[in-house]
Amino acid sequence: MSAMSTSRYRRPLPGTYFHAALLSCVAICTALVAPASGQGFVTDVSNRGTVAAAFLEIGVGARSEAMGGAYASAEGRMEGIYWNPAGLAYMEGLGATFSHADWLADTDFDFFAIATPIPVFNAVVAGSLVALSVPEQPVRTVESPEGTGEFYDAQDFAVTLSLSSRIMESFSVGLSGKYVSQRIWTEEGSALALDVGVFYRTPVPGLSIGSSISNFGSDISLSGRNLTSVIDPDLTNRGIENIPVDLRTDANTLPQIFRFGMNYRSQIMARTSFETAVNLMHPTGSTESMNVGAELGFNNFLYLRGGYQNAFERDSINGLTLGGGLDILLRSRNRLVLDYAWSDWGVLQSANRFSLGIYL
Repeated sequence: MSAMSTSRYRRPLPGTYFHAALLSCVAICTALVAPASGQGFVTDVSNRGTVAAAFLEIGVGARSEAMGGAYASAEGRMEGIYWNPAGLAYMEGLGATFSHADWLADTDFDFFAIATPIPVFNAVVAGSLVALSVPEQPVRTVESPEGTGEFYDAQDFAVTLSLSSRIMESFSVGLSGKYVSQRIWTEEGSALALDVGVFYRTPVPGLSIGSSISNFGSDISLSGRNLTSVIDPDLTNRGIENIPVDLRTDANTLPQIFRFGMNYRSQIMARTSFETAVNLMHPTGSTESMNVGAELGFNNFLYLRGGYQNAFERDSINGLTLGGGLDILLRSRNRLVLDYAWSDWGVLQSANRFSLGIYL
């Protein structure tokens, strides 16, 4: 990781090869089962617009986004609570981070996380809040196209609690539980979900692999006062009119995402580090894709990053990502981390992210 000191790699403990093989089998089986499950059905679709709480597909953290979202095999940074909670197990102290994005269509996307090691099970416990906010808009109707004088807004948010543990020196697992909520004006709905991840430091110095499944949980449907009404079910019968009804919306699934990634870090010169990563993704809300990213670090202080998101995804409009960061040593091992990321979104222009983190 950019902000962590280079770890010494020890001789792998018994069982680590088994875990590496297990991760590989999971990735291979997913690739084989997914196409086969579509036999007898139309499979030439992208699944766009078929999931609820699509804000859960928005990546968090400026560093991870600048590296193209190739973050399933990263370790020791709090953004991992979103990408792969197993990587949290390698945090060495208390940390907190806040990230803000000027998101698409004048919306705001914010992320906050805090994490700390606990003295049992070589574990780290973490919590986070992610929110997508839509500013107030005028209520318009057919009768009042210029506005009724009322205003509405919308907000989606998810609260997550994670536990990550190093089962072995080179192998960790992570589990997250989350509460997901969506609201638009007076209508709202909620769901519960789980994230599961594994992380492995391979015997090859600097090479790590990780895998995660996100947002496995219940469906969401909306309810509220604007879904209640009064109708006349039989216009020809004057005795049946003004019947109160409660409209129901369909329940939709959360955007489940399977990620498998590899990360490689090395020292190319005395004070220069290089890190590269690749992720394969299988989401339920879109087609399979690949994220790639790289980071060049100077003197453990200045970092330049670049990446590409959603390669090979059908109908994708985003791609190139760029950014950089500063890792400022305050005293001892206490650090202040400042990161920035720019993402190209084609016809939707671009998105900018800013992150501030402190590690104690």
